[in-house]
Amino acid sequence: MEKTKILLIEDEAAIADLLEYGLQKEGYNIQKASTSAEGLRRLELFQPDLLLLDWMLPDGNGLDICKKVTALYNIPIVMLTAKSDITDKILGLEFGADDYITKPFDLREVVARIRTILRRFAQANRTTSEPQEAVIQIREITISTSERLVRRNNELVDLTPKEYDLLMTLYQSKGKIFTRTELLDQVWGYDFAGDTRTVDTHIQRLRKKLLLSDLITTVFSIGYKFERQVDL
Repeated sequence: MEKTKILLIEDEAAIADLLEYGLQKEGYNIQKASTSAEGLRRLELFQPDLLLLDWMLPDGNGLDICKKVTALYNIPIVMLTAKSDITDKILGLEFGADDYITKPFDLREVVARIRTILRRFAQANRTTSEPQEAVIQIREITISTSERLVRRNNELVDLTPKEYDLLMTLYQSKGKIFTRTELLDQVWGYDFAGDTRTVDTHIQRLRKKLLLSDLITTVFSIGYKFERQVDL
């Protein structure tokens, strides 16, 4: 059986060696990079199942890598950083990260979070691979589920992977009211114990990009839902 592949982009050698040693003991196939440029090269060649990414790198910002990766690949991303402010955490999530671990950390926590994210990511992929509508039409919006592409009036809409997943989660349960915590759990794939404003931000972006404010609605003091009358 092929080992799960993890790419670690971390410029602090001691931390990188610790993570490599611990994760290899857990049976993972690890490759390391210490710069943004090297990390992006290895990402293309290695094709990892998960990216473990430092926030600050000598030749760039981990957030920039996070944004590039989410635009090109469908893999979970765990950010490693010394930043502990909740605003920084939200920023990382909004750039496409799936989880956020603050330094210093316990190696057992890193392993546990990686296992949880990989398990939920696999479950989400199995769900999306089940038979569903190949093409969804919502007014002037066309969704190709096989390509994960969204067009409005035949023009491609630039949605991030999280924005697409959020849209489909709401659409596939039309009429159901989701709390922000439920959306974080289902779309981001883990139990988020902090600020839920990242959901609000993604909803605002979806509404702006798709012009569907009357269908992606706010349920006051609860959360959001996709209205049933999608044929209007």
